[in-house]
Amino acid sequence: MKSSDLAAEVMNQSKEMVKMTLADFSDADMLARPCPGANHAAWQLGHLIGAETRIVNSCTPGAMPELPAGFADKFSKSTAGSDDAAAFPKKAELMALFEKTRGAAMEWARKLSDEDLNKPVEGPAKSFAPTVHHAAALIPNHTMMHLGQFQVIRRKLGKPVLF
Repeated sequence: MKSSDLAAEVMNQSKEMVKMTLADFSDADMLARPCPGANHAAWQLGHLIGAETRIVNSCTPGAMPELPAGFADKFSKSTAGSDDAAAFPKKAELMALFEKTRGAAMEWARKLSDEDLNKPVEGPAKSFAPTVHHAAALIPNHTMMHLGQFQVIRRKLGKPVLF
């Protein structure tokens, strides 16, 4: 297996874990916070979508599908504290966009050659992902960090423990 294939497979695994974890969340559940100051799942999922798009595009400009107009503004640090359901897309819309975005990231990863993986990353992502290889690994790692937070929300809501 090539490194790029492995990167795409790990992206797929983390995507499937997110889908499983959020499968029984309602739109209201997506806005539950496990404690004051913690982010709700709707904001976190939108944040993941935006971050993933920026990370891949910092490696290969234009590789990711364009996000809906105003999407990034809905998931900025300044909106993280909002509990206004009208300020965020519904769960189904977020999940569909996550699936589309992750699919594009996986396609991008599969196309990377070993030479591509060793190229430097430009822009803000460079400080934590100096090469394309680091950026490809960052995507599922970032997802898994938020997945742990989704698990805490599950427990607060009294949902079954999945893993």
